[in-house]
Amino acid sequence: MKAELLEKLTPITEEERRFLDGEKNIDRSIYMEGQGDTVNSKKLLMDGKLITVRPHTRFVHFPEHSHDYVEVIYMCRGSTTHIINGTKIVLKEGELLFLSPRAKQEILPAGENDIAVNFIIMPAFFQNTVQMIGTEQTPLHRFIIDVLTGTNSSSSYIHFEVSDVLPIQNLVENLIYTLIYGTSNKRNINQSTMGLLILNLINYTDRVAGENDDKIVLSVLRYIENNYRDGSLTELADRLHYDFTWLSREIKQRTGRTYTELLQDKRLAQAKFLLRNTGMKISDVANETGYDNISYFHRLFRGEFGMSPKKYRDSCK
Repeated sequence: MKAELLEKLTPITEEERRFLDGEKNIDRSIYMEGQGDTVNSKKLLMDGKLITVRPHTRFVHFPEHSHDYVEVIYMCRGSTTHIINGTKIVLKEGELLFLSPRAKQEILPAGENDIAVNFIIMPAFFQNTVQMIGTEQTPLHRFIIDVLTGTNSSSSYIHFEVSDVLPIQNLVENLIYTLIYGTSNKRNINQSTMGLLILNLINYTDRVAGENDDKIVLSVLRYIENNYRDGSLTELADRLHYDFTWLSREIKQRTGRTYTELLQDKRLAQAKFLLRNTGMKISDVANETGYDNISYFHRLFRGEFGMSPKKYRDSCK
C-alpha cells in the first residue's frame, strides 16, 4: 500500500487510546443499539450514504456479532484474526474478507502495526455491480453476488488470497483513497470501482482460501465456466476425485440447482452474449454453446426468455 494511505490509517484513534490506557471492552454504544449483538449501519454510515471506510479498531477483543450491512475487510499491513461462523481466519497483508449480513464474526486483538480497513456497505450499493456484470450473469457470477449481498442461504463469507494480484490491489487502494479524500462524482466512481473489483475477483475464485464447502461449489462453477460446451458431471467428478452421486447431491444442496441446470444457465448466457455481440449464424451460436440440435436450442431459448434467438438479436439492435 502507498505510504500516503498507510500514514493516514496508522495513527491511534481516541477509541484505541482508551484500550491502551486499560479499557478492556468495546463501547457498545458506538456500534450497536440496546443490548443486541448486531452492528448497526446507522451508527457508522452518514444519512443517505451506501458505503464508507474506517480503520479497523486495534488492541481489543471484539466479541461475536453480526452486521446489518456487507462488511469488506482489507489488510493493509500485518494481520488480523477473525472467527467467522466458528472458523478461524487469519487475514494477511493484501487479502480481502467479504462478510454478508448473515455472518457471525469475532475478532481477536490486533497490534499497533496491524493496519486494516473495514468497508461498510449497504447491499443496495451492489446494484451497479450487478449491472456491470450484465444480463449474461453466469452461475459463477450469481454465486459471488449472492454471497456478498446475503441472499445465498448456504454461504456468508469469502476470503480472497490475492495479495500478489496487482489490478485488485490497485482497485482497493483507489476505493480507499476516494472514500477518504473524496472527489467529484464520488458515488459513481466508488460504484464503478467496486464493480471492477468484483469482476476481477470473479477471475480469481481459485484464490478463495480454506477447505469449506464453498470451495467445492466454486470448483464446480469454474469448471462449467470453462467447459460449458462439452463438459460433463462425470468428467468433473473424476477431476475433483469425488463420487458422482455425492457430488451431484452436493451441487443441488449448495446451489439449489442441478449440474444440468447450472450448465444450461451458462450455455444460454453465452448464447445471449454471442447473439448480441457477434454476427454468427444462429446455428453456429447453438453449436458454439454446446447444442448440436438446433431445434432443441430454439425451443430451450424461447422457453427461457420468451422469444426466439432471432427476435432476441433483433431486440438488441
